[in-house]
Amino acid sequence: MQTGIIEVDLHGMDVLKAKNEIYKVLRKAGKSVYRIRLIHGFHGGNAIKEMIDDEFGYSREEKVLRVVPGWNPGITELILREL
Repeated sequence: MQTGIIEVDLHGMDVLKAKNEIYKVLRKAGKSVYRIRLIHGFHGGNAIKEMIDDEFGYSREEKVLRVVPGWNPGITELILREL
């Protein structure tokens, strides 16, 4: 059973692979999941972070309520529902 927050490590992935992994996790996320924490890093550039903002922000994905920065620059969080 999934609860609360799912963490997804995207280190070492290119943008396309990261996008596919995020969609896979979104499809499998149960009703108890309210947040997906995407760990993408920031020392290697911002390509994955920019893809996350473009692909999942601005209500482009119906399951994602909003996209918020994490507690450090290498993390972005997808909010699926409010608690």
